[in-house]
Amino acid sequence: MPHGDLPDGECPVVAIIDDDADLRRTVAELLANNGFRPLPLPDGASFLALGPRPGVDLALIDLRLRGENGLTLAIRIRETMGIPIVMLTGRGDEMDKIIGLETGADDYMMKPFNPRELIARLRAVLRRAGHPGVLTPDRSASAIRAFGRLRLDQTRRELLDQDSTEIALTNAEYRLLEYFLRHPGRIIPRTELLTELGNDLSHYMDRTIDVLILRLRRKIEAVPSKPVHLQTRRGQGYIFVIGVTT
Repeated sequence: MPHGDLPDGECPVVAIIDDDADLRRTVAELLANNGFRPLPLPDGASFLALGPRPGVDLALIDLRLRGENGLTLAIRIRETMGIPIVMLTGRGDEMDKIIGLETGADDYMMKPFNPRELIARLRAVLRRAGHPGVLTPDRSASAIRAFGRLRLDQTRRELLDQDSTEIALTNAEYRLLEYFLRHPGRIIPRTELLTELGNDLSHYMDRTIDVLILRLRRKIEAVPSKPVHLQTRRGQGYIFVIGVTT
């Protein structure tokens, strides 16, 4: 039984879809001890057998499910159920990670992962999805970084537009934007961005940064093909310009 500071009815239900029985058991125990209701499943078929309304708040999916493609399952869940998705990846899955970024997974964790970080990531994704059982920090105490007509709330890890509506970011997108905002007006090489993102992306190929930059521009730029904030300096890297309006 889960325990923590939430009633059972409010505990987020997380499907753990992984063919590794030991990992399922370990993650299920971790989640149960931190206010979640785990639902361990060995494969995608078991999840899909729950029906079109599976009663799950988030799907935690292994990219390398035995005999099937975790990305295919993730895309199907995204298109038919609208459930937030966090992917578990191995160190040798560079192309899958890139494809996963392009299909819009809410977040990624690389194996082996830090248990506290996994819990924090799951809570952040569920909070962004509006789950009532996840506590939201007080915005009045937030640290805000503004650029153009947008604001990054570093306490709540939210990107807000001029109407205070949240623009959803994945964890990697958030960390990339926050790093740019801490170093405005400076050309930042791609290698520095890879280093900063650390265990998220340190084993990815260079194209990953390009994918993240493209996704981030779609969310922060009025015309993504003509960026005014997140600009490219060919052969050098990227530079973030704050003092403009979009």
